[in-house]
Amino acid sequence: MSTAITHVQPGSIADRLGLVEGDLLEAIAGEPIIDQIDYQALTAQERFDMLVTRKDGTQKVFHVRKEDWEPLGVTLDQTIVSKPRPCRNHCIFCFIDQMPPGMRKTLYVKDDDWRLSLMMGNYITMTNIDDKELDRIIRRKVSPLFISVQCTDPDMRVKLLRNPSAALIMDRLRLLKDNGIRFHCQVVLCPGWNDGDILMRTLEDLATLAPAAQSVALVPIGLTKFREGLPCIKPYDKDMAADLIRSVEPMQRRFLKELDTRFVFPADEFYCLSGLPLPEDQEYEDYPQIENGVGMLRMFETDLRYAAEDYPVAQTPPRHLVIATGTSIAPFLQELADQYAPSGTTVEVRPIINSFFGESVTVAGLITGGDLVDQCRNVVADEILIVRSMIRAEGDMFLDDMTVEEVRNALPAPLHITENSGEGFWRAISGLEECTHG
Repeated sequence: MSTAITHVQPGSIADRLGLVEGDLLEAIAGEPIIDQIDYQALTAQERFDMLVTRKDGTQKVFHVRKEDWEPLGVTLDQTIVSKPRPCRNHCIFCFIDQMPPGMRKTLYVKDDDWRLSLMMGNYITMTNIDDKELDRIIRRKVSPLFISVQCTDPDMRVKLLRNPSAALIMDRLRLLKDNGIRFHCQVVLCPGWNDGDILMRTLEDLATLAPAAQSVALVPIGLTKFREGLPCIKPYDKDMAADLIRSVEPMQRRFLKELDTRFVFPADEFYCLSGLPLPEDQEYEDYPQIENGVGMLRMFETDLRYAAEDYPVAQTPPRHLVIATGTSIAPFLQELADQYAPSGTTVEVRPIINSFFGESVTVAGLITGGDLVDQCRNVVADEILIVRSMIRAEGDMFLDDMTVEEVRNALPAPLHITENSGEGFWRAISGLEECTHG
């Protein structure tokens, strides 16, 4: 498997070796290059041989000597960047399977690719990894991975993922541990399926894999109104969320003594639903699952406190702000706004009910432009604030394909987009600087 060199950095190792654009990279250290994972891992060594087919068709072996992690200095043909490997499961909790028809195609892509787990922190189920690919993970010493375990009971995991390969999860995880691969775990909790005794067994099983298994995030299932053909699952309510938190607290204390880590961390959404206080900053340890919604609110509040101390504002011109956000976080943000808003500024946090996906979807990041307009059309405010996570990365469009400009033109007050951080919140409510206009 050869890969074309499309650019050689002047003055680099590759340049000094005489490599040029159009040469074909055949192998490094005797191994073919499947993708960027192989290239980065094999060229990280200090000494290796590199087989290259020159532009004239001849082959040559280059003996490379360099500093550890010093870049080789070549750009490879983009065909080496493979398409994400598709998911082979039919999970009863899959959010993509609960999407309405007719949305843009990119929203229906389901990947389950260990390479994206390594590079971007995507969660994988490991059901589409064959023995050859598992061996490559081990040889490349891929760490850390982010793995959606859901449960360790083989029969229940097969039911949840609707894939016979799902039963092998503990065997796969033990193999990773035995070969020095570290991983973080996720359990998407489906009431009546993988909670209760099955959850307790799952946490005990995963704890036996520590320290290779470094943490477990507990995340509530997200349910939309588009579940035709999927099992009926009851969403978490206040009492269920509180019971879940209280059931894992004794385990956290025990794991802290035995493993020197609390190990299991419920997602922020459970605390929002239950009304129980958030854990303190130190209880999230090094925030290993922050991107999974575990500890975001505590970090948000901590950053807000520091920002208010670092950039004090005693008083602002009279302003009335409306913050449009998800129903789950709205009480938390209102409490912070009441506490931190400078004199002269009033803040109304307006929870947006998700009519598009269904009322059980409560997070800000899934609010559509249509729902935002419908529920803010009568707002009386100097500004309407939303967080950047409501729009796609390009900054131009909501989930329902309404553009930021369309939403802005339909609202009765200027729409400003804030960063999803405590400092961003402080700057927005204090008027320290203009919010991003999208």
